[in-house]
Amino acid sequence: MKATIWHNPACGTSRKTLAILQETPGVELTVVEYLKKPYSADKLRQLFRDAGIGARDALRLRGTDAEERGLKDASEDDIVAAMAANPAYVERPIVETDKGVRLCRPQDVVREIL
Repeated sequence: MKATIWHNPACGTSRKTLAILQETPGVELTVVEYLKKPYSADKLRQLFRDAGIGARDALRLRGTDAEERGLKDASEDDIVAAMAANPAYVERPIVETDKGVRLCRPQDVVREIL
């Protein structure tokens, strides 16, 4: 099974999710450090659609100025545009497999798509 994790190595939950993926037999893993290689707006929309969530559900408020910038109450399009411009606004980690997409908080959520 192919799996892609949008990973932040500074995040404990992201590291734990990555470890689950690495320890799962048969997983062909791609790791994208999204702070170095940001998401496109189209990729964010696809991930959120496939995960069954809205951009607001994946908006990282803690440790960012997203709330001060009014993103908490912004439109989906404005949130996605802000996330594409500043990937730190995206909660992490997001994992995509053939079985679906999940925002893996807590990390055990990843098991739903393995």
